[in-house]
Amino acid sequence: RDIGLSKLILSNSNVLVLDDSINHLGLESITSVNKGLEKFSGVMLLVLMIRNDLNLANRIIEITPGGIIDRKTTLEEYLENKDIQAQLKKMYAVNA
Repeated sequence: RDIGLSKLILSNSNVLVLDDSINHLGLESITSVNKGLEKFSGVMLLVLMIRNDLNLANRIIEITPGGIIDRKTTLEEYLENKDIQAQLKKMYAVNA
């Protein structure tokens, strides 16, 4: 699986769609993938089912039961923003 990801990064593609591609990796592997993807100049769509140590994003789109949040921000800023987190809490409570 990791070899396939490496081939994609090196294939001169301009779009990568990674669906839960790193959730099975350990911290050392995530760090390695992160460094490789930082050099990718195209568009990346990362579908992550869990929040993790991958901090490459410059736009976050979170789909919740109560709607969608779309922000141009890094993952770290997104997770630390109290207004966004309060909004998320309300949006996830919609179906609770």
